[in-house]
Amino acid sequence: MSGRVDKNGSQPDSGVPQRSPHSHEHEPGVHPRNPVPTVDIIITCEGGIVLIERANPPHGWALPGGFIDYGESAEDAAKREAREETGLELEGLEQFRVYSDPDRDPRMHTLTVVFTAVGRGVLRADDDAKAAAVYRLDELPEEMAFDHRRIIVDYVRWLG
Repeated sequence: MSGRVDKNGSQPDSGVPQRSPHSHEHEPGVHPRNPVPTVDIIITCEGGIVLIERANPPHGWALPGGFIDYGESAEDAAKREAREETGLELEGLEQFRVYSDPDRDPRMHTLTVVFTAVGRGVLRADDDAKAAAVYRLDELPEEMAFDHRRIIVDYVRWLG
């Protein structure tokens, strides 16, 4: 019975644990490389969605968002990034989808949790946003950063 393994990864007759190729156990001094967690927010406002023009590379228009800080939840990061980049407070924050294509960000492999929310307050560009504007879903700017055009297309399909 050499091919049989119990739920602990041991062969019943050998008593020797077998390492899974997907094991979370790592050799001492070896650190896993993981995608960096981020958030993006589809903020509805004034009949459209809020986009920011990025002041830093990669340039272009983008959904508001950014990196999740250590010790911060994705939801809190979304609220913070929206406030920092647009001046808006969020209402009705809901998770939309997760995007994790290794090529979605030219700087590094990121994983983004995308949220939807309604923006409240006065829209203004701040932090690393050079500009902020409301765009109709059928009139998006030509130059968009990351995979944000794809995210918005998925959102429009989801709306039906």
